[in-house]
Amino acid sequence: MSNFMARLAGRNRKSANQAKERLQLVLIHDRTNLSNSVLETIKDEIIEVLSRHIDIESDTVSVEINNDGRQQRLLADIPILGAKRKR
Repeated sequence: MSNFMARLAGRNRKSANQAKERLQLVLIHDRTNLSNSVLETIKDEIIEVLSRHIDIESDTVSVEINNDGRQQRLLADIPILGAKRKR
């Protein structure tokens, strides 16, 4: 009964905050859970846009999602061959 009263009084906020953080992590994961086909599309579009301005080695471009603690990062490894010459 005292535990119930403590929760009503707001003394058990630690577990509520932990539950909230866990829910936020689940939501972040659900929102950014990209399929391989979506990552391939992103990769192709990045190659297309960059190729307008610089010469890149498109065969070795790598795009992936990396988890860094609570953050997710889109990492792109793009070998640059040089600047495009203006015509």
